[in-house]
Amino acid sequence: MTALIRLEDAGLSHNNGASFVFRHVNLTLEAGEFVAVLGPSGVGKSTLLRVVMRLIAPTEGRVILAPAPDLAGSRRTALVFQDARLMPWRNVRHNVELGLEGLGLSRQERYVRADEALRLVGLSAVTDRWPRQLSGGQRQRVGVARALTVNPDLLLMDEPFGALDAITRAGLQSELLGIWEATKKTVLFVTHDIDEALLLADRIVVLAGCPASVRGDLIVGPRPRDPSSAAMRALAGRMRALISGEPDPGGAVYWQSAEI
Repeated sequence: MTALIRLEDAGLSHNNGASFVFRHVNLTLEAGEFVAVLGPSGVGKSTLLRVVMRLIAPTEGRVILAPAPDLAGSRRTALVFQDARLMPWRNVRHNVELGLEGLGLSRQERYVRADEALRLVGLSAVTDRWPRQLSGGQRQRVGVARALTVNPDLLLMDEPFGALDAITRAGLQSELLGIWEATKKTVLFVTHDIDEALLLADRIVVLAGCPASVRGDLIVGPRPRDPSSAAMRALAGRMRALISGEPDPGGAVYWQSAEI
């Protein structure tokens, strides 16, 4: 595997260093990995995503993105938000094409790229609908398609299913795994849901504390996974302990340490 992005002793502070959101974060993402950042609400997970995306410069340390050829019609990174953030005056197709604007593509090229992304997320039949005509799950699919259409090396997802009901969320989680397996994109997925992290990720990075730091970098076992198995329940208990700062219960069969 090839390292796509690396954080080296990264920290971010407010008020000229008076208070830190996180410090001493060391993290490497390899090409094609699905990595979840797990932690409680308010710990700085979303802020860490924006540092990874280089929308915010770290106060300490550095973010290193591997060099890549300048591919026309592509962006290095794309972000999927917790709410889809669709433009109400644009239909589904034109919302998906939004990310392609400014990339020098012809109208036909934008149409074809949007078509492929909508096919991947299962929305080919609703391309002319307006956001108000979509369910919550469909709106999130549009957000995913908009991110995929720019062909990013790194797909960042900020609790994209957190506001959905349990049934819709389960369906979209399954669909996301299918899209990841089909595209082999590198995914960095923020969540506060342990079960979601266990279901989706190859690795789970546990972010906790104040200021936050990486408390654990855990490799999850092969798919398919049974969330009710003793091994998975033990791993879930291990993550809860890491988040809360309790003594590590240890011993999950699916667990091993990851090199950072």
